[in-house]
Amino acid sequence: MSLSSLRKQDREHLIHPVSAWRAHEHRGVTILDSGHGCTLRDADGNELLDVFAGLWCVNVGYGQQSVVDAAVKQLNKLPYATGYFSFGSEPAIRLAEKLVEISPASLRHVYFSGGGSDAVDAAVRLIVQYWNSVGRPHKKHFITLERGYHGSSSTGAGLTALPAFHRGFDLPLPTQHYLPSPNPYRSANGNPQAIIDASVAALRAKVAGLGADNVAAFFCEPIQGSGGVIIPPKGWLKAMQDTARELDVLFVVDEVITGFGRTGPMFACDSEGVEPDLMTLAKGLTSGYIPMGATLLSEKVYAGIADNTPAGAVVGHGATYSGHPVAAAVALEVIRLYEGGLLEHGQAVAKHFAAALDGLADHPLVGDVRYRGLLAAIELVSDKAAKRGFDPKLGLADKISAIAYANKLVFRSFSDQILGFAPALCITEAECQLFGQRLRKTLDEVLALPEVRSAMAA
Repeated sequence: MSLSSLRKQDREHLIHPVSAWRAHEHRGVTILDSGHGCTLRDADGNELLDVFAGLWCVNVGYGQQSVVDAAVKQLNKLPYATGYFSFGSEPAIRLAEKLVEISPASLRHVYFSGGGSDAVDAAVRLIVQYWNSVGRPHKKHFITLERGYHGSSSTGAGLTALPAFHRGFDLPLPTQHYLPSPNPYRSANGNPQAIIDASVAALRAKVAGLGADNVAAFFCEPIQGSGGVIIPPKGWLKAMQDTARELDVLFVVDEVITGFGRTGPMFACDSEGVEPDLMTLAKGLTSGYIPMGATLLSEKVYAGIADNTPAGAVVGHGATYSGHPVAAAVALEVIRLYEGGLLEHGQAVAKHFAAALDGLADHPLVGDVRYRGLLAAIELVSDKAAKRGFDPKLGLADKISAIAYANKLVFRSFSDQILGFAPALCITEAECQLFGQRLRKTLDEVLALPEVRSAMAA
């Protein structure tokens, strides 16, 4: 089929996620054709350095043959097995055991879903079930962070605190509440302990205002991904866990983006010894090769439901593809690659990634450079001293993406001129240097835009 025919059919039939529908029809689709390592090739033959791992997810890189082989082997043996009616499959059982082995010690039970949004949705439903089961039915309110992202399900999109996910969807719900984002760059007081103390105080105040007997859970990302890669100070996650426990609120960590080596260790929780009541996973779980998510539960939450459900009654949450054997087989091989040296490689190469980012700090457009492991952002400003951004009416996000693409570089350009980066763990030192070169060229060309020069002079 010709590219023009594909593009025509895309315009006429395919709805793209989180897109401006009519604008996409006008722009047309960019068709990706193949990938290897950190390199993508599009249907026009352009070779691109992908420093966003698809959508924060292709952590092992494109074209890992052993992952493909694991999928094919399982497809030939048993392409589907339901988890209903007490059926199961070896890959799903082994994967559940493996996740318990490598995750924080508090987490002992695993429910599999189709992706990150599903994992969050499962967490919410099971939290409601838990509090009802233990005889505390008034605990229905959920607290998250401003700029947080917890998927786009009908419930999770309300936990997400980004306007695009609320507009026209009647969200957030009355039971969904937000705390200020722990953003060091935008904080009035950049002192790390002051930021931690402010978040702790905000959580205490919100729970007090709602009533401790009414609050079910506090959800957070260790690093806020889609909110602009907001990196709280070290110690923030542990302080929020301890505060939630003291307030009798379930503590839920969303590691959909930060899990599986993205920030250095297997999970971001590991760097602070955090042991949540629930944890959500996806993306790096299968490295995006096939859809899968997971919700991990502590013994406390699991037993609270299991021991208080009427004898013989089912817990009414499930999905056709929960524990899909092919997805589980892929995840097992992906985890084998992490443990077989890829995690260590990602940790070692992170210094070269950081050097490429730090080398751009002197650029006139760059207000902030932030990173942890292989997760990073650069925030662009029109005035460094005032930390002043750009007028959204300039529509710079799409222009930046287009210029970067012309320079054979793929990353996330957020609407508020924050550039997000999350390369595969297999990125090399040479590719980190190439990334820095191509990004500087991109920033130079953005700076040359008349509307940008005008904003800088204002």
